[in-house]
Amino acid sequence: NSQEERRQRLLTELASTVGAVVLGLQVGCAECHDHKYDPISQADFYRLRAIFSPAVQVKKNQSVDLLHSAKGVASVDHLLIRGDWQRPGPAVVPGVPRVANFHGEPLLGDSHVDGEVPAAGRRAALARWLTDSRNPLTSRVMANRVWQFHFGEGLSRTPSDFGLLGDEPLHGKLLDWLATELMARRWSLKSLHRTIVTSATYRQASRDQAESRDIAEAVNTAVEAGPSESPPREETQHEELQRRVRLLGRFPRRRLEGEAIRDAMLACAGLLNFQQHGPGVRPPLPSELVSTLLKDQWNVTPEAASHHRRSVYVFARRNLRYPIFEVFDRPDANASCAARNRSTTAPQSLLMLNSELALRLATQFADRLRDETADRDHQVCLAFQIAFSRNPDPTELAAAHDLLATSNDAHQALVDLCLALFNANEFVYVD
Repeated sequence: NSQEERRQRLLTELASTVGAVVLGLQVGCAECHDHKYDPISQADFYRLRAIFSPAVQVKKNQSVDLLHSAKGVASVDHLLIRGDWQRPGPAVVPGVPRVANFHGEPLLGDSHVDGEVPAAGRRAALARWLTDSRNPLTSRVMANRVWQFHFGEGLSRTPSDFGLLGDEPLHGKLLDWLATELMARRWSLKSLHRTIVTSATYRQASRDQAESRDIAEAVNTAVEAGPSESPPREETQHEELQRRVRLLGRFPRRRLEGEAIRDAMLACAGLLNFQQHGPGVRPPLPSELVSTLLKDQWNVTPEAASHHRRSVYVFARRNLRYPIFEVFDRPDANASCAARNRSTTAPQSLLMLNSELALRLATQFADRLRDETADRDHQVCLAFQIAFSRNPDPTELAAAHDLLATSNDAHQALVDLCLALFNANEFVYVD
């Protein structure tokens, strides 16, 4: 229960996270010893860690919400032998890993005397170094993460590890160009997003019609031929498709995150609240989950309108994830996550079909359609336009009419149609 031990753990986590997220280096591996593969020494780790040392102050029974700036108090930071906070070693001066120090100059200049370094200005110096136009690392790491956001996979598939064991960017020149553009446009992420989404690469289809016909013919041929010792043709076709995706010859089909799926459902129901800023909100949880919680573990936000705010504003507890986020692979908030898993599991289908959230929003979606028009054909077309941004084709229109005709309750049939649209691949996948 030592508060100093807690402080030391926070500093270690902070240095490891900054190294991985911003620098793309696994500096955390050098906490106890020199990095086994990358040229990162244990002293490098504790130099980076010392930058944040004055800012982390831990008091009993108080959470660490903000980093505070010490007012010019000089301090001495030490390398910890084998990472043990009770075994301080040689003094270290705040700095960045030598392998990433492009100009070779001390981060804080000559402001230290006998190991004592002013507490103020350390993080500001780090920020200036990170955004220096001569520093090629930060911009490459950030450009790769923005690319990963749009394509589901970065140009380097190890966004938090640009070291020896990391994946070499398949399109290195493209990554360098994006990094240069990011710096040239004064680090505007909005500008970088716009550049990517307006590119011909991003606007490709995930599969063209000729390709679909080739796959269908390959599958039919394999089925008619029966079992064979030679590899089936569709596997070869799949390998070819995977190669084209990696080389950006087609758009990689990817599933939306749980947050985006919830926002899309709220938008279809006409309930999405675009209010910005403010504290996180706690929407209602399923009754079966509430029964397992401790008192005051999740106090629902009183304002009903806040329950429909965008998912980025849903309060994130480290030990409790909102159900739709959890089943759609939202990572644990206790540690930094370089890339989300994209699993396909039964709980995802069950939640989209039977959860209180899905049924409520499908009902609201149906109410919206009914308020817009009483014409059945128009309701179906409007539902497709809202959910998929297109009109239904004749086959889909006929299937929708068949579904609506199966129930004597016209409104419930419309709710079932809306729920079916929520569960379509087109709704949860980006093509």
